[in-house]
Amino acid sequence: MLHKHCWQTAGLALICAILPLPSLAADRPAILLGAAWYPEQWPESRWPEDLKLMEAAHIHMVRVAEFAWSRLEPSEGHFDLDWLDRAVSLAAQHGISVVIGTPSAAPPAWLTQKYPDTLRTEQDGRKAKHGNRQQGSPTSARYREFCRRIADRMAQRFGHHPNVIGWQIDNEYGAFSWDDETHRQFQDWLRQKYGTLDALNSHWTTEYWSQTYNDWSQIPMGPGGNPGLNLEFKRFVTASIRDFQHIQVQAIRAASDPRQFITSNFMGWYDAFDHYVLTEDLDLATWDDYVGSGHLDVARNGMTHDLTRGFKRKNFWVMETQPGFVNWAPVNNALDRGEVREMAWHAIGHGADAVSYWQWRSALNGQEEYHGTLVGADGTPVPLYDEVAQIGREFEMAGEALAGTSPVADVAILQSYDSRWAINGQRHNQNFDPVGLLLSYYKPIREMLQQVDIVSPDAPLAAYRIVIAPGLNVLPDDMARRLTDYVNGGGHLVLGPRSGMKDTYNALQAARQPGPLVPLLGGRVEQYYALNEEVPVSGVWGSGKARLWAEQLKADGAEVPLTYGESNGWLDGQPAVLSRKVGKGRITYIGAWLDDTLMRAATQWMIQLGGLEPALGRAPEGVEVSRRVGAGKAVFVLVNHTKTPQQVALPRPMQRVLQGGATTSAIDLPPRGVEVLRAN
Repeated sequence: MLHKHCWQTAGLALICAILPLPSLAADRPAILLGAAWYPEQWPESRWPEDLKLMEAAHIHMVRVAEFAWSRLEPSEGHFDLDWLDRAVSLAAQHGISVVIGTPSAAPPAWLTQKYPDTLRTEQDGRKAKHGNRQQGSPTSARYREFCRRIADRMAQRFGHHPNVIGWQIDNEYGAFSWDDETHRQFQDWLRQKYGTLDALNSHWTTEYWSQTYNDWSQIPMGPGGNPGLNLEFKRFVTASIRDFQHIQVQAIRAASDPRQFITSNFMGWYDAFDHYVLTEDLDLATWDDYVGSGHLDVARNGMTHDLTRGFKRKNFWVMETQPGFVNWAPVNNALDRGEVREMAWHAIGHGADAVSYWQWRSALNGQEEYHGTLVGADGTPVPLYDEVAQIGREFEMAGEALAGTSPVADVAILQSYDSRWAINGQRHNQNFDPVGLLLSYYKPIREMLQQVDIVSPDAPLAAYRIVIAPGLNVLPDDMARRLTDYVNGGGHLVLGPRSGMKDTYNALQAARQPGPLVPLLGGRVEQYYALNEEVPVSGVWGSGKARLWAEQLKADGAEVPLTYGESNGWLDGQPAVLSRKVGKGRITYIGAWLDDTLMRAATQWMIQLGGLEPALGRAPEGVEVSRRVGAGKAVFVLVNHTKTPQQVALPRPMQRVLQGGATTSAIDLPPRGVEVLRAN
């Protein structure tokens, strides 16, 4: 490493160009700690001090440039990438790798002023304005070309740079455009998909309310109105954003080393598009993990980690997370001392291979002045800095143990964007949140088995002992065949309420629920009821309540584990759950949103029927156990999510990775404490 004053000379660029860059691959830990760094916001004389502080905090990676378009291309066709080259090379001298973001989320003023057709149109018809972000239209051919060109220039410069390990396309996709050109593209997309208006009119039942179309130009742009149109509009948005992303992915792949990954950062359960489709073109899925007001919700946050891992069915990154607090929540409270570390290890346990903070240093101006950072505007560390440095040291200590490992589960929950869109478009009960329904199944399974996957219905399912599909509202015939094959192959399929109502066009199935799976189930749904009062339910699983939603079921050869009690008359004494053994497999239909007590009982029944056990045995309430396996290793991450000390008895002696390799048969975890265990 060069002495600080050497970097502050006028010959900085020359030194960077002459000195060989260290090879970081061998020294980079398997689990990375990172931060978002914006060197363009600060004088170059400041960069060495920032990087020195990062190195002292055991930060291994920075993400740069995702909002720097006006610095990278100050005027049309005039590029300045030298400053970024110096920043990337200087980071290497401090052992810090770099992920480069393409800047398409923040186009420069010269671009949108000269070419107003590149600006998004809001749904109310107003044009987006400069001064915020995501004002560019992802469907504008001209804007796409500008984005391709800047991505290509950056890839030509950094695609073989030894210190650049990956690329992030854009930043938090979300904004869309409602201009006339986008409307025309939607109509063309429908023409290509349906072929004829007769086919579209038939699938959408456009005779209803005289919606029949006799010209493609008559079709409005959703959402709103016909359910078939609404679902197709969501799919069109997905296809449009994927095309926008693909243009940049192609430009980078053509000019970069295969060792450099390409990703984009997503926003958890945000559902403006289908994340499974967008991540098909990416090497890695990442998400931005923010609590906002309050404190860590372990179950929901863990479910979001597992959702993100399921996009590619492999380990993921947390590309952004909050360093203590944010600036956009109703109350921007700080996380408790130790809670940031707790969150970091929570992510690693669920399959994250990197945790990166947004952002490194407070900007002197701009919309996010009050957002939490690791270094203040004055350039000195904030109180949280030491806690983050501890995380970095621990990542290094645990890197060898965790290298090559991933979570592995016996149970999968199916998550379908089509089904979520269909239900959210017609909830029938305003409180019927499809994500909340998923969580009601996820929480007890995760607590009892310590591992669960969340995957698309299109994912391979044969390896799972139990597959749970809460609210699988849209159930096309090909999906039903795959689920039938899974059951016939010996799996246990558990369907939740509202499953099998719709076909792929968001039209009601001609058969009652669960549609094409009725013969397999040996029963069906007679009627569904949105509830404004809880309904008693009881049976072999115990007693409790149904809330929000209840379906009257009819058994035709199926078992009836639960029955409704007296309520509205229609449900009295009727089956609430059906279950049927099919060869070596089983199918179960749960027709109500069960309360927490009954859901735990249902989960326990599924687990016992499947002969499943948690890998580490039972843990105290509030202690999360996560297992990662691979490369001949089994590693457990234990996180005490409570504010009281906890003791965990181990089924066999294990090595304490964060305590110098000592072997133990029990672990004492302090409040918000963490330990990594390696099975002997």
